[in-house]
Amino acid sequence: MNSDSFLPEPVPAPEVKDRLVIQNSYLSLKVKDVSDSLTKIKVKAEALDGYLVEASLSKPEETSSGNITVRIPTAKLDEFLSFCRNLALKVVSETLEGYDVTDQFIDTQKRLETLERTKRKFEEMLDKTVEVQEILQVQREITNLQEQIDKLKGQNQYLEQNAKLVKVTVYLASDELALPYAPSEAWRPGVIFKTAVRTLILALRKVGTILIWSGVFSVLWIPLSLFIYFVHKKIKSKKQF
Repeated sequence: MNSDSFLPEPVPAPEVKDRLVIQNSYLSLKVKDVSDSLTKIKVKAEALDGYLVEASLSKPEETSSGNITVRIPTAKLDEFLSFCRNLALKVVSETLEGYDVTDQFIDTQKRLETLERTKRKFEEMLDKTVEVQEILQVQREITNLQEQIDKLKGQNQYLEQNAKLVKVTVYLASDELALPYAPSEAWRPGVIFKTAVRTLILALRKVGTILIWSGVFSVLWIPLSLFIYFVHKKIKSKKQF
């Protein structure tokens, strides 16, 4: 066993009052009309100053299903989730995950401050440097530092933006079996029956498809089979004489 597994988890800095937390929410909803629910969720998200990330809709013969991912301001998450629940005939599952990135943000901020101080020193050196070779070398250092600074700033902006807007993914289906969730019960006869019937129908369709193809191509394989049979019979009769 790895000894690292016995080490305690890092304790967040206690002096930080406003933690930076990235939240993701997942809902699985059984609804009457998937397409209509997708549209209503998108409209509601935009009304709450959120926006659509992606959406998809599938309409096979048995049932329709789809999913939609939106970004919602953290302060309006509860209102949005309540709206989604009210659309459902049944809330099959619901999950809310939170990831505290405060320490990561603070660490990146400290690295930024160090890089910016170093860059200022190089800029001061550049003002005093007269040799062309030294000037080029100092400029390269400044350029390299600026690239690192821009990258770290981008990382922190990404964390801040994701902490302000919760990513909510809603799975929708008119049939509960089409939803991605783990059943809470170990044995569910109703679900097993539906699955068995659906599997039987699919198997019968495959058998039917094979029979249809066989029937269509019978104009080829029946004459060919008869030809092979008579040729084989003729060769066998010749051998007897």
